[in-house]
Amino acid sequence: MIILRKSIRLAKIIALDIGGKRTGIAETDPMQIIASPRETIATRELEAYLVNWLKLEKVEAIVLGDPLGLDGGETDNSALVKEWEDKLKVLFPTLSIHRQDERFTSKLAMKSLVQSGMKKSKRREKGALDKVSAAIILDDFMQNR
Repeated sequence: MIILRKSIRLAKIIALDIGGKRTGIAETDPMQIIASPRETIATRELEAYLVNWLKLEKVEAIVLGDPLGLDGGETDNSALVKEWEDKLKVLFPTLSIHRQDERFTSKLAMKSLVQSGMKKSKRREKGALDKVSAAIILDDFMQNR
């Protein structure tokens, strides 16, 4: 006897590494197994980008990189992330919004880019680093939940 199971499509989880100028974006696959870098966009364009993207994709949660200092306290970027957290809760009231410690993600992202063989000139482009950092934030979130 063969039992057929319906394929269950889960919603994606996305992560944002929000900065003053740029925001790195990462996403999971629909089964929420793999975190992958998506792209880097100008932070001033983030709201419109998310509104358009989330019309097309099924997303259940947004993870924000929490810019903690080495001592665990707030940093210069903490107020910006809090502002975006509040804005996202209003824009997308059905999504859960989470924060994930982002300490050391930039260093891990750079190491990942070096190990992947990316040329030094490409690694200097900050956009590459931001989206990989977002993927690391998302991966850390998935491992810790």
